[in-house]
Amino acid sequence: MLEAIALARPPMLAPTNLALQPGHVTGVIGPNGAGKTTLLRALAGLSRGPGRVLLDGAPLTPGPRTLAWLPASRDAVWPMTAATLVQLGLGPGAPPEPQAVAAALAACDASALANRAVNRLSTGERARVLLARAIVARPAWLLLDEPVANLDPGHRIDVMDLLATEADRGAGVVVALHDLDLARRCDRLLLLSDGTVVADGSPEQALTPDNLARYFGVRRDNHDWQRIVNVLLIGHVDGQSRSQAAADGQRPQPD
Repeated sequence: MLEAIALARPPMLAPTNLALQPGHVTGVIGPNGAGKTTLLRALAGLSRGPGRVLLDGAPLTPGPRTLAWLPASRDAVWPMTAATLVQLGLGPGAPPEPQAVAAALAACDASALANRAVNRLSTGERARVLLARAIVARPAWLLLDEPVANLDPGHRIDVMDLLATEADRGAGVVVALHDLDLARRCDRLLLLSDGTVVADGSPEQALTPDNLARYFGVRRDNHDWQRIVNVLLIGHVDGQSRSQAAADGQRPQPD
């Protein structure tokens, strides 16, 4: 079990307590600026601040077999091959494991990219190679920031199926998502707003009509998403509502 105890990264993440179970896909959702990436980075041990992260009751010590982190960035500047990049996911100085690398690339539908330079791949192709790097060591925990971004519809579904497969083998998967349709495929959803977990439960419990309206400014009508409010005008500006501030001619501040 991965636990967060009073984990905070002011001002982006309020003190947070979580118990995350292996064998499940936990989605982290919320509007832009809600604190999703901040939470994932804190869980991965990539930032400093108040609180603790425990793995099975002991302080988390990240390693290739323990935890893999996939950032939202798809940058790749070095002209190494995709297979070489995936090999790096086995850890510094790890002996070559061509079979593991090939299996990870195949799982991400990236076998054909193995010998191509990653800095010459499309953004979506790099996304699949970077995901292969995250899973190659078969880590106990996967923390993934927007792994479906930049992917075509078919590969987005493939990635969600892959994450379910990783959970089936016993891995814990925590994934930040903006696609609320794909989020419904998770076992559990954490809905963040202003750095606070405001809903925690099944997709049905987290994605209620009230939550969709309040935190995303949308509703679902006959399988189509409809905009119902400008979320940039939700909140407060200098003690007054953003809607009132806009009416008074003030520019709302971004989240």
